[in-house]
Amino acid sequence: MAIEYRLTLEGDIPLEQVAALAAPEATEAPASPDAPRLFTADLYDRYGYAVSVYAGRNGYYDAEDDGSDWEWEPETYVNVSFRMAKNDPSEKGTPNMVAAMARILAGRPEDTALVLNGNWLLLTRVNGAIRKSRQSWWTTYDADKFIPHPSE
Repeated sequence: MAIEYRLTLEGDIPLEQVAALAAPEATEAPASPDAPRLFTADLYDRYGYAVSVYAGRNGYYDAEDDGSDWEWEPETYVNVSFRMAKNDPSEKGTPNMVAAMARILAGRPEDTALVLNGNWLLLTRVNGAIRKSRQSWWTTYDADKFIPHPSE
């Protein structure tokens, strides 16, 4: 089992642009004619995670947002998936993942959502406005230093 963070950006975005922000080391995996394009990088030793960047259409996402349900249905999207081993300490992987996510947010204007393990909404950006959920997560990983709260 692993810990997975999924950052979703709404829109038909060139994968190379997102991969360059998420992990410049990412390379395109060979694709079959019926498979979507995929950029991947195994960065466990260096950053504490593996990253995948891929696009899709007709998305549907739902997660728990501080006790309520959140749903989103982007017509087109790009997912950036950060995968960390569950038995490894996340002191390395999580801060590096948040730093990569901050680069993506700074470099791309699209509406965005960050979801932990497919269940918990951590962040949304809609029309440029960032909203954070699960403040205890942000505090535990000192992640606010990478992405401050809107009022800061």
